[in-house]
Formats: sequence, C-alpha cells, structure tokens
Amino acid sequence: MRQRQRGGLDVRWHAGWPSAKHDPAPDIQVHVYDESTLILRQNMSVHFEAPFLFLLLGERRALLLDTGATADPAHFPLRRVVDEEVARWLELHPCPSYGLVVAHTHGHRDHTAADGQFADRPHTVTVGRGLGAVTSFFGLPRWPEGVASLDLGGRVLDVIPGPGHEPAAAVFHDRRTGMLFTGDTLYPGHLYVQDVAAYTATVDRLLAFCERHPVTQLLGCHIEMTTTPGDDYPRGTTHQPDEPPLEMNPGHLRALRRALTETAGRPGTHRYADFLLHIEE
Repeated sequence: MRQRQRGGLDVRWHAGWPSAKHDPAPDIQVHVYDESTLILRQNMSVHFEAPFLFLLLGERRALLLDTGATADPAHFPLRRVVDEEVARWLELHPCPSYGLVVAHTHGHRDHTAADGQFADRPHTVTVGRGLGAVTSFFGLPRWPEGVASLDLGGRVLDVIPGPGHEPAAAVFHDRRTGMLFTGDTLYPGHLYVQDVAAYTATVDRLLAFCERHPVTQLLGCHIEMTTTPGDDYPRGTTHQPDEPPLEMNPGHLRALRRALTETAGRPGTHRYADFLLHIEE
C-alpha cells in the first residue's frame, strides 16, 4: 500500500510507529510536489533507514533516484507504485515507448535494494552502482571533475560527481524545480565521511555550483535529527515523532564546509546543529 499527498513541500512525513508491526501507514508515502515531481519515503516500520526516493517525469522518460532499503515487493512495492505514477502521467501526457532510468545517489544497499524489481520492466535502464557504470552512463570521463546532463525530454538534470561518502556518489540538480538532490552527502542526520579529501572537494564543488545556478532547496535521503538543534535519533530508531523538515538550503552546505574546516579531518563524531559529522579512520 501507499499514501499519496499533494502540494509543494508542506508535508508531514510519516516517521514510523511506536510498535512497527502495528503501524497503520502504507509501506510507501508518496508526496506530489508538482505533477511531474514526486517524493517517496519508505516507511520506517518496514526498514529503519526510511530513505527518500525521487521520481522525476519528463516528456520522453522518467528518472527514479534510488530504490530503497528493501528488495521484497511484498513489503516494499516500489515498482507497482512507480508504474502507477507513470501511468497517471501518461494519461495526461501520452508518449509511446516512454522510458524509465533507474539511477542512484550512491551505491549503498539502503538506496539500491529494490533494483531487482525493475529488471524485466520494458523501456527501462538501471544504471549500475559501480564507478565505471556511473561515469559511462552519464558521460563523466574526467571524474570527479566535470558536470554531465541528463535530458528526460523537456526536463534536464545536471549530474555532479559527489564522492566522499561513497566513491560513485553523484548529486543531481533539477533545472525545472531548482532542487539539488544530495543523497547522503548532506541531509539532516548522520553524515558518514569515508574519504575526507574527496568529500571536502565535493562540498566545494556543490558550493561553486550553487553560486552559478538557481538552487531552491537541497533534498537528501534521510531525516535523523530532531527539531532540537544538535539532537539526533540514534541509528536503528524506528519511530521519530519529532523530525525537522527534509529540505535544507545552501546555507546548510556552507555550515558543513565550516565544520570540515573546524574538524580538520579528525576521526570521530562531531556534533552540529543540523547534522552529525562522522569522519572515519
């Protein structure tokens, strides 16, 4: 089951239930930002990671960013939900052989688990999780330098290399809405830095991009903070009744850059108002 809501970013995200097995909410919450921009959240009672996914619809094809943390369609019916939303779009915007690109903000399991649900779907391309597959599909031969573009038909996205949390991470900018999809690079929660130099370069790259392009908000893939500055929900939490909004802004990106300067690559957990920075050994 899924729940469909409508309108901008004025939305209350479902954040689990005191008893996961008694959670009355659907497995997938679907929020319609506008008719061609959908934000999905996996129910925290299905998987504690509760990742956000994004479905962007163009004239010739759609882009699904990430496939969530659960493979089994009986518990996480992602393909069915995507197919229903694409069908609804095509009723108003007919297009023969309408395509779907399944891509990822990065290759960790909680963002790629349901890839297999799309394996036999017609007119569908699933981009591989490895660095070679990402650079080849998007056309980024000088990775991590350069910016690629993906045309969905009347809707173009910029694809920005984003390693540091994970080697093949990418950030996507939607020119239509101005949204910057930052994956696990930045969101209100636990930011895990695998490669400090690469991560810092990614943050600098995104800051430079924001200076040159209209960016309305930054949307990451999780919420793990509370509304109290600096207070977080521990990893594995399955009920988060006091969540802040998902959306962030370039100011948060600047705060992250300052945090990287202050911590100077020191391993450990560093707590800030809107995120925790975890720097690996």
